[in-house]
Amino acid sequence: MDGRPVLVSTEYEDPTADAVITELNRRRVPVLRLDPGKDFPTAARIAARLSPGGWTGALTASDRTVELGGIRALYHRRPSPYTAPGDDGQAARFAAQENRRGLGGVLGALPGCLYLSHPQAIARAEYKPAQLAAAVSLGLTVPRTLITSDPAEAKTFTAEQPTIYKPLHADAYFVDGEPAGIWAAPVEPGELDDTVGRCAHLFQQQVPKVADVRAVVVGERVYCARITAPPGVVDWRAEYRNLTYEPIDCPEGMCLALLRFLAHFGLHYGAFDFAVTADDLWWFLECNPNGQWGWLEAAAGLPITTAIADLLENGVRT
Repeated sequence: MDGRPVLVSTEYEDPTADAVITELNRRRVPVLRLDPGKDFPTAARIAARLSPGGWTGALTASDRTVELGGIRALYHRRPSPYTAPGDDGQAARFAAQENRRGLGGVLGALPGCLYLSHPQAIARAEYKPAQLAAAVSLGLTVPRTLITSDPAEAKTFTAEQPTIYKPLHADAYFVDGEPAGIWAAPVEPGELDDTVGRCAHLFQQQVPKVADVRAVVVGERVYCARITAPPGVVDWRAEYRNLTYEPIDCPEGMCLALLRFLAHFGLHYGAFDFAVTADDLWWFLECNPNGQWGWLEAAAGLPITTAIADLLENGVRT
């Protein structure tokens, strides 16, 4: 058995990562798990030296030590933002940025390591404008889209066709202290006012869909599930308890486009969302380069855990 470890970088509570680690343990693949943003520099430490072959040295976490040059793969799941001990003052902010660029920089430059996916590639691909431009260039069908902070432009666009608003980034949002999601929702010209000018807004043509498709790509494997929501639901994520799932095949041409999309951004994983119309046309909505998949594996019977473990174990696209 190859004794090189897989490094899993994620937050403490992550059942999705747990499933992959369990599968790797079953295969007797060594795994080191840590949350760099919280563990370093107290519960984890690093000593990295630059050599002609790249970074060498040791990373220690959870009382285990691995050689940096021997890490076969890094599974960058959902690590916490980098913080530093102490108050919230300037010194702590400086230390947190040094940690991100020091430890994070070394972990992003490991020799011979497969990244699922590289943190910098994930960060680049999270920008929806870049996603939409790439999708168009690859021949995917994309709804008419406007990104603006101009209330007049927004009113004109929403008057031209049925329109939805969606956030450009799905960050944590709280209402009365409780976490809440900002879902895609229909919007009409009369609902818009000068508050549009406070930030960038994404408006998009509302597709007359009959279902949605979530396509999860791992390396070169593509797994698709047709998602049916109750009538009138625009964003299926708001109705998890009332959804039905069906595994479906991905059209060959679409598979090639998705693989080219990942290659464009340097990714080995992507969770794509499509709206499907009555004529079976798939409309590209977005790609989450680090999207959740655990619930979908169970709901649609898709072997995503196996595919991810295969990729991490083999260190090559499968």
